[in-house]
Amino acid sequence: MLEILKRFHSEDETNSDEEDESMLSEETIQKVISGNEIRVEDLSQEEIKQFQRAVASGELSKMIEPWNPWWKQRSAQRISLSPDGSRLIRPLHEQNEYLSEVPAGPENPLPPLSKLSQASPSPLLAVHLVDILYSYCFTLRLYNGDWHADPLGAATEVLTLSAVLSDDARPETVAEALSSCLEKLCSPMYRHTGGFPFGVGIIDDVNSLLSLGGNALICLLSDLRMLIQAGEGMIKSEMSSKGKRSGSSRKLKGAERKAYFLMCWVHEQPGEAWSSLASLVEVEKASILAVNRGRKKPGTAEEKDLSRSKVLIEEF
Repeated sequence: MLEILKRFHSEDETNSDEEDESMLSEETIQKVISGNEIRVEDLSQEEIKQFQRAVASGELSKMIEPWNPWWKQRSAQRISLSPDGSRLIRPLHEQNEYLSEVPAGPENPLPPLSKLSQASPSPLLAVHLVDILYSYCFTLRLYNGDWHADPLGAATEVLTLSAVLSDDARPETVAEALSSCLEKLCSPMYRHTGGFPFGVGIIDDVNSLLSLGGNALICLLSDLRMLIQAGEGMIKSEMSSKGKRSGSSRKLKGAERKAYFLMCWVHEQPGEAWSSLASLVEVEKASILAVNRGRKKPGTAEEKDLSRSKVLIEEF
């Protein structure tokens, strides 16, 4: 928002000869230029109204650079990790890691599953992975690729959409996992995100990631783990200042452990497993689209008559 306000002010200065009225007061402009944090509460009522009108009219949308998902970039096709699952290249500075196109892999070697649990891994973990991939892709698109701007908000979105991470759900089929995510995304809570078409587009993101193979999935789960840890850190710092415990922190900790276990599981799977899973996801996407088309268009003559009988006012 701060960057948008700065660009908006620059355009105001450029157009000052044609238009004397600025959206921002001189005091607010000086805060923006000096780099101070600005909240909605800091704006006057008139500034808030003008800013809301600019957002509603789409005037500010041209200032937001569309994000190209990292899994759609060429560099994602050349991801290499060590045999133990850790990253091959370590950035000299944390900033370089943040600006990299593809999320860095795990910093430390991944342990075998036998060291994490004595029980055999569930055969349904591939289905659970689909749920988590969908939730991650949705969250990154919702935040235009920058979850660092609000780690706690992003972590909350992931857990809201993923029943596997938040509710310990155990979907048994790919259809069940995708339907659960789509149902939430099409609810009134996420109506502003784009609804059903946007939700189907996320399925394409899941397929793109599966087609990249295990290394890309490990990098994704590592990034998801960092996202959740950052959100958990924000809650802990807030709770320590208030001297209280939070159930949300425990929930995020559980989700972080699941993401780590799944990352270790992915590391042990053969490469051909992902192409098979991608095929299942593609089949379910086609089925979802077919069902949606069937709901929009009555097929039989009887259904058409029924649809016509519901018309209350018809123009002659």
